[in-house]
Amino acid sequence: MPTALITGASAGLGVEFARQLARRRADLVLVARSTDALESVAAELRGEYGIAVEIIVADLSVAADVDRVADRLRDASDPVDLLINNAGFGLPLQFADNDIDDEVRHLRVHVEASMRLMHAALGSMRGRGGRIINVASVAGFISRSTYSACKSWLIGFSRWANAEYAADRVSVTAVCPGFTHTTFHERMGLAPGHEGVPAFMWLDARDVVREGLRDAARGKAVSIPSLRYKAIVALASLLPSSVTSGVARRGRV
Repeated sequence: MPTALITGASAGLGVEFARQLARRRADLVLVARSTDALESVAAELRGEYGIAVEIIVADLSVAADVDRVADRLRDASDPVDLLINNAGFGLPLQFADNDIDDEVRHLRVHVEASMRLMHAALGSMRGRGGRIINVASVAGFISRSTYSACKSWLIGFSRWANAEYAADRVSVTAVCPGFTHTTFHERMGLAPGHEGVPAFMWLDARDVVREGLRDAARGKAVSIPSLRYKAIVALASLLPSSVTSGVARRGRV
């Protein structure tokens, strides 16, 4: 059976990736900060699907914890076939008003940890084959504070790596959802319905993950779930950044 390692696996898209992969009988390595939440998800998936589920409690803003996860990816005795870099969190859009230590931690989780884990996974997968999914965002195609900058890096690097390592039978896909119903926004203190986003803009996590896994299986470098967000990204590429950043500031998330 293939084995998938998922970061940020205790909630949101991470849990949905875990459930859909478990349904396909993949064994799992689940990574998150909360022991109780991880054990709960692991018990659910073991009981329902009879798969092997390993948990690693780690804070990916801490270098030593990232190293432990990277070591698991390098373990040739029990190789990982699919890495899903999903861990992340949001901050208020006003960069100058945010605590700079929070901004640095944000950068470490979204960019540095993802880069280090990709490096470890590639060392194990090259020649053998494998897949890497980086959960980015349509925000990476527009100007919207540091969250957009982090996601833009993931998209650009995924595009390059997907072409670079294709000969080694490794695909790298940036999955770029728009606003998706998960607990992501609630952790920022925004109750459902108070995010400042129209109802038609919201996506279902099951659809995002299903389409992301499908596009990764096809070897696509970038996956943008839903036709409406594909259209938004295409339109944004034609507009000056002053316009797109102005529109982006209207939402609270």
